[in-house]
This record gives sequence, structure tokens and C-alpha cells, in this order.
Amino acid sequence: MYKSLLFFVFLLFFTNVDAKIKLKEGTWFGSLHIHSDKYLPFELKIKKNKKDYSFTIHNGKEVVQLLPYTVINDSINLEFKSFKSTLRFIIDSKKCISGYWINQNKTGDYRIPFKSICTTEERFTELTSKAPLFNPTGNWKVTFNYKKGKPYNALGVFNQTKKSGYVEGTFLTETGDYRFLEGKVGGNQLNLSCFDGSHAFLFESYLRNDTLFGQFYSGKHWKTSWFAVRDENFSLSHPDSLTTLTSTTLPLQFAMKDIQNNHFSYPNTSLKDKVIIIQIMGTWCPNCLDETKYYKMLHEKYNENGLEIISVGYEIPETFSEQAARLKRLKDMYNLDFTFLVGGKADKSLASEHFYMLNKIISFPTSIYINRKGEVVRIHTGFNGPGTGEKYIEYAKETEAFIQSLLIN
Repeated sequence: MYKSLLFFVFLLFFTNVDAKIKLKEGTWFGSLHIHSDKYLPFELKIKKNKKDYSFTIHNGKEVVQLLPYTVINDSINLEFKSFKSTLRFIIDSKKCISGYWINQNKTGDYRIPFKSICTTEERFTELTSKAPLFNPTGNWKVTFNYKKGKPYNALGVFNQTKKSGYVEGTFLTETGDYRFLEGKVGGNQLNLSCFDGSHAFLFESYLRNDTLFGQFYSGKHWKTSWFAVRDENFSLSHPDSLTTLTSTTLPLQFAMKDIQNNHFSYPNTSLKDKVIIIQIMGTWCPNCLDETKYYKMLHEKYNENGLEIISVGYEIPETFSEQAARLKRLKDMYNLDFTFLVGGKADKSLASEHFYMLNKIISFPTSIYINRKGEVVRIHTGFNGPGTGEKYIEYAKETEAFIQSLLIN
């Protein structure tokens, strides 16, 4: 009788959860408190369908899906669809929530306070009242980390619309892009941000003469300085030139376990006469996810013609079972018909040991393209995804044409 009563109370509570949650439908302005005096703005949208609510985060043209909410005590949990991270919050009122972003892909208890209110405000409202003194549209040669002795270059690509100084764009590096950035120009300032569940990026800058000087914040754990000058002709090293075979005679071979704990070795007879992409990646990596979505399209289109994709995952957790679970979650979430192998910990040195026939693995992702003869014909380092606009469109078109040529020959 006592157990039956407890079960009834439990059932009553969870079948009436929706009645306890009352939030204003519409656009919400959120901010992550990343440093003592720094707040990273983001846009959250809440939609109500009957008794359910759906949640999405928006960065420019990017829409980040959140899974259906769960309730733990007085807190609402929103898990990101693509990454192991969570927004956990309490409802202060119908138009205000507050809590933490918890990122399980970071070591320790990595959490950042946030607050969100239902409002028509845009990110960087402090710049709205300032008339733009310059238009950042175009290409910029960027140098990050120049004060710390290990500078690296990037290509800044920005586009300002007429809408009150609204700006979209991104930074491309040799190992990937800095996601869909959205922000504003006001006076001599340009501020941009992105929050996708894996990364929280804030870029603040001001124009002095012809140079942008800025600070880049990644979550609460990283900060560096950068500067940028306009340069329509600047380009980064070609991504096919960074990782190479150490010898033309040393064969590409490796042995690992798949996500079902079965032994897998390459090469093998089942892959004979196939065109193969070996993707070295991790589920925690947004650039890897962008690449995976593109590869899904390629695989669905050309698998019957002989294209196979092998994804080797290097993951945050310590144990094989947890690493395999992360990869299986990605496979199931996006209905991927690839071969998934467990590489181990998210460590480029470990990946370099496994793929010792290459000079180095400097980025997740890195992709190895193999023709029907079993020859390595391309090694592509990093991935600049849809946030890079025309550059991504050019890459996608060229890569698909390259795959077609391999399948024909």
C-alpha cells in the first residue's frame, strides 16, 4: 500500500510538470557571466506547443537544437542535442530564468552562470545608440595571441547589414572556424558572440586608425588579444598541405575497436575497391559535427557507388565504454551509417601515434581520402563549415566533384 502511494505521488508530479512550468513564448535575451565584468550575450527562443515547450538557441543563421526538457527538483534541465552540455535553471518569473550552463566536455565541474529574460532586445544593446563609424564588411587578416609569444593567423570574414549595425561573420583558422558569430558595430566598436553548447565565444574590438584591436574570450577559461587589418587578398595555408604522408612506401594501416567493442583493422577485404574517407574526429568538436553532417550527405548520395566513411573518435571521457557511448549517441542522433571506431582520449598526440604514417595530426577533424587502389590521395586538416558562407559552399562543391572523380576512376 505504501509503495503504491509513493508511485501515485511520483506519477502525479511528473504528469503535471507542464502545469508547473509557465514561460512566455517568444525571443529571450540571455547572457553568460564568463568573467567578473564580462557577459556573453546569446539569443534563446521558446515556443509552446499544447502543453510542451521547445527551446532553440540562435547565432546568425545557425539554429542550435535543445532536447525536450526534464525536471530535477525545482530545476529545469535542457540538454544540447549535439554536445554533452546542459542549461540548468530555475524559473524566476514567466519572463525570467536563471541558472548555469554546465559543460561535461570540460574537466572538473565546469559551469558558467547565466540569466535570460523575454525581451525584444538584441545582443550588444549598449552599441545600439552609437552610429557606426565604419563598416567591417569584407576580409580581414587577423593575428591572435600576439602578446603571448605564440601568435597565429586567421581570416576574419564579416558582413554588416543596414539593420542598425547588425553584423554576421566568423574567423577562419588553419584548423577550423570560430562558428556562426553575430553582433553589432557601434561607434568605433565591433562586438561578436556565439554560444552553441560546446563553445561560448566573445569577441570585443575597437577600430584605431585602420586596425581593429580586440579581446577574445572562450568561456571562462581562455582569453587572448588580437588585432586585424583589412586585406582582401590574404589567405591561409591550404588545408590539404598541412598534414602529409611521411613516406610514399609506408602503408596506411591501423587496428582499433568499434563502438560495439569488435576488433576492426584497416585495410580489410570488405573495403577492397572502395573510395574511403577516414575522419579523425571527436563528438565534442563543433567543426567535426559540421563535417559529419556534410559527410552524411555525401555518404547517402554516393554509398551505392562505393563510398565508405570510417570515423575514428577521440573523446573526453577516460573509459572505453564512455567513449563508445558518446560516439553511439552521435551515430544514433543523426542516423549515421558510417563505421565508428574508438580512438581513445581526445589527444592529438595519441591520434598521431595511431596514424604514425602521417607527419602529425594538428587538428580535430582531419580527413584522409583514399582511392579505389588503396592510395592516399588527399589529407584535409580542419574544417571550415557553413558559418564561413561562400568559402564553405566552394569547399562543398569542390569536394563533391573530387569524390565523383575518385568513384569514376
